[in-house]
This record gives sequence, structure tokens and C-alpha cells, in this order.
Amino acid sequence: MSHPSAGTVLPSPTSARLSVGFAWVGHSLMHIVSALFLTIVLALETEWKLSYDELIRLWTFGSLMIGLGAPLAGWLGDRWSSAGMIAVFYLMTGGGAVLAGLSDGPDMLMWSLALLGLGASIYHPVGMAWMMANAENRGKAMGWLGLFGTFGVATAAVVAGSLTQWLDWRMAFIIPGVLCVVLGVALALLIATGIVQDRHADVKPQPKPSRGDVVRAFFVLSLTMVCAGLIFNAMQVVLPKLFEARLGGLLGSGTLGVGGLVTAVYLVAALPQMIGGVLADRHSLKRVYILCLLVQIPMMAAVAVLSDLPLVAAAAFVVIASQTQIPAENMLLARYTPDKHRGLAFGAKYILSFGAGPLAVLLVAWVYEHTGEFTMLYLTLSALAAMAFAAALLLPDDRRKKAEPVAEPLPAAE
Repeated sequence: MSHPSAGTVLPSPTSARLSVGFAWVGHSLMHIVSALFLTIVLALETEWKLSYDELIRLWTFGSLMIGLGAPLAGWLGDRWSSAGMIAVFYLMTGGGAVLAGLSDGPDMLMWSLALLGLGASIYHPVGMAWMMANAENRGKAMGWLGLFGTFGVATAAVVAGSLTQWLDWRMAFIIPGVLCVVLGVALALLIATGIVQDRHADVKPQPKPSRGDVVRAFFVLSLTMVCAGLIFNAMQVVLPKLFEARLGGLLGSGTLGVGGLVTAVYLVAALPQMIGGVLADRHSLKRVYILCLLVQIPMMAAVAVLSDLPLVAAAAFVVIASQTQIPAENMLLARYTPDKHRGLAFGAKYILSFGAGPLAVLLVAWVYEHTGEFTMLYLTLSALAAMAFAAALLLPDDRRKKAEPVAEPLPAAE
């Protein structure tokens, strides 16, 4: 899709607001729909008389597609249409969920979940770049985007579990799937009628960084994002087991107390993403980013040795700091990437995060196998945070400069 000429009519404020709104809601639905099967599988064990390990393997291809599809989706968003790709995201993810609900056996379910995963892969690279281009206050908008995503992660199991219990497992797939398809059709109609339009320049223009700054930021952010991905994924994997081992007496013998406390820690971290967004709008992105990394170094070391309630507090501080840094990290990535390649850049970031997941699982397993506990793991994560902090100090100085004046104001969404 070619970039508009100087005389082209710019997208309206309504288009910008609708774009940001569809991006926010899409973030929740992406996390809800892509996690439905993880709870629904419990009902299929009984109905299909198959073991858990046979059934959970059906998600392997779908989960793989979520990572592998991201760079291609970002590239298509850059080259074709961001708004169009988000419509495809809603339609493909929803269609995969509906087909999963109509599945008559494991083979159909596996291919339906693969379609769902391919659709879900579109969201992060395209949705973030799309929202960045349409938001006036990027940090605030990124904070809200994080809040919607956290809501999706936190409620996915509840949505799947309640629909399965009240109706059946098929409707637990079909109802969220139909909602996605309806939103996809609505967005496609808004695009077709010209109410929602693609934006080929940012609402809020920024001075173009020098080539040297772009190269330096690329290498620094590649390292810090891998470290952050390892920290986040290892924390997510190990926190239930850590709480069980060091808080067992406080939480009782079942899994409900442990699971509830882990959920509470991550929900508490949702609000700081909003704070992180506001800070990123008002202060140097580099400063916000390095301070969040700095906080994680002593807090991770504290998690290594604490137990009982002080452990919960230290773990909460780690999660809060890691979530607060996300808006600044995404805005730094956008700042040092040309807008015409931004979808591809977010796709690459998602591949780095996706790749860190299996590495984190292997790290957790290796440490636990050799030590029987997690002190060494958290000292390693503290060292990774220190490495990321040291690297982030090398980021170019991004203290606010006035953007080049533009010929006419670009309508924007809050």
C-alpha cells in the first residue's frame, strides 16, 4: 500500500479513536481466546476418554504458530494495511475458536487450534504498531493496552471454566469465537466505508533519530529484551512452585491458595503499567527503563533468600517493576524504528520473547534438578537484570526534543 501524497486527506479523529479502541479490546481477546484450551482440556479428558498429555499436545502446533507467525504478520501490516490485518486477526482467531468448538475429534481440534494460533500471532506485532501510530499520548495508551492484556491473561481460565461448567466445552470455544468474528466483521465494514483508515504517519511526529542511534538502540534493546523475556518467563513458570515451597503453611495444602496468590500478584501489577505509561509520556524513556531494571536487581536477590510474607512483597515488586517498564520499552522500540518497518520490529520483539520462554523453562528445570530449590535461579535472574541495566545505560539519550513542525495538525485519539 503506497504512502499518501501531500494532498491526501488524513484519517479523522473518529478513525484514530476507533483504531485505539479495537487495539485495546483485541489485546484482551487475544489472551483470552488463545488460553481457552488450557482449561477446556480438563473437560475433554472425560468426554473423549483421552489422557491429559495426549490432549495437551494438540495445542503444540497452535502455540508454535503464535510465535512463528508474528514477523510475517508485522511485515504484512507494514506493507499492506495495519487496520486490515487487525480485522483478519479478529476473523481468523474467532473462526479457529468456533471450528474448535465444532470439532468431532482430535485431528480437527488440532487444525482448528493451529488456525486460532496463526490468527492470534497477528495481534502483538500489528496491534501495537497500529495503536502507536494512532495515539496522541502514547505512554498513556500503552498503559491502557497493558491493562487490557493483563485482564485477558487473568480472566482466560475463569471465562473458559465458567462457560464449560454452565453450558459445555463446545460453547466455551464458540461464544468467545463468535464475539471475535462479530468484531472482525464490524471492523472490516468500518474500513470498507472509510470510517476507519490506515495511518501512514504518526499522530505525534518525532524527530528522526540518527543512523548511529538506531544501530546502538537495536543492539541494546535486543539484549535487554532477551534478558527481560527470560526474567518474565522464569518468574511466571516458577512462582507457583516457589510459593508452595516457602508459603505452604500459610496457604493450606491445596492448589487454590497458591494459584490465587499468583493471580493476585499479577493483577496487582496491572495498575503499574498505567503508571509506567504516564511516566513514559512525561519523562525520558531511557530513565524510566533503566530505573525499572535497577529495582529488579535487589528485589530478585531478595526473592532468592526470603520466605513467608516478605517473599510475596519482594516477588510483587519484581513483577510490578517488570510491568512498569513495558510501555517505555515499547516506546523506545517505536522511537528507534522507522514507522514503515514498525510492525516488523514488534514481530521481531515477539520472536525474542517467544524464544525466551523455552529457555526459561529449561533454566528452571536445570536449577531445580541440581539444587532442589530456587535460590540459585533467582540469583541468576538478578544477574540478568544487572546485565540488562548495564546495557540500557548505553541507550541514546532520548530527552524530549521538539518535533519538526508539520504542515497541518494530525487528528489523534487520546
